[in-house]
Amino acid sequence: MSSSDSRQRHALVTGASGDLGSAIARRLAKAGCHVWVHASSQPARAESVVASIRADGGSADAVVFDVTDAVTVQQELPRLLEQHTIDILVNNAGVHDDAAFPGMTAAQWQRVLQVNLDGFFHVTQPLTMPMVRQRWGRIINISSVAALAGNRGQVNYAAAKGGLQAATRALSLELASRNITVNAVAPGIIAGSMTEGVFDDKLIKDMVPAKRAGKPEEVAELVAFLASDAAGYITGQTISINGGLYA
Repeated sequence: MSSSDSRQRHALVTGASGDLGSAIARRLAKAGCHVWVHASSQPARAESVVASIRADGGSADAVVFDVTDAVTVQQELPRLLEQHTIDILVNNAGVHDDAAFPGMTAAQWQRVLQVNLDGFFHVTQPLTMPMVRQRWGRIINISSVAALAGNRGQVNYAAAKGGLQAATRALSLELASRNITVNAVAPGIIAGSMTEGVFDDKLIKDMVPAKRAGKPEEVAELVAFLASDAAGYITGQTISINGGLYA
């Protein structure tokens, strides 16, 4: 990953203990970044990702906090900023808790919005001014095809990810003059633990024009591009990566 100066860039990937987040963390490390591999409930998996990055010659450390807990986030982020400004932020932490809307509980609604939307605020807001001061930054928010097309049983998830996309657009307008880009990536059906057992091969072939699920590494390539200097004129966008699904 090229840079106008010689120092190494630092990236924070939230939810990096899962399939998609770990692929993004590995790809950014491959691009030369020091990566903070974030986890909330699975610190051992974050440490495993760090170990694999280091084994491949990359630079990474694990960081553990709950993105929904504003107080904890406010305690942890200054510790990272003491070492270096976070140049690249990938807001990947997310959950879904599906139910038909008439049967959806308030707890299901609130939890999904807390992780996907409140978590974005808690992590991103403290990191923007350091980016502004250095006049360079990349903020990449992981959304979903559910925000673009909707999905039965996911009114809470679609609302949260739709709000994230709207926030992406608004924040991009505030930061564009400071050489900071803000974009969203909206994956479709991506192979991994979150989709395993939900979509069988026949259903995927019927739904997706590309006739297959996407790979976490393919999403990671898009994220790495948006995090690079080459993508400096792309901001405020939601970019779908879905094999033609709902395109």
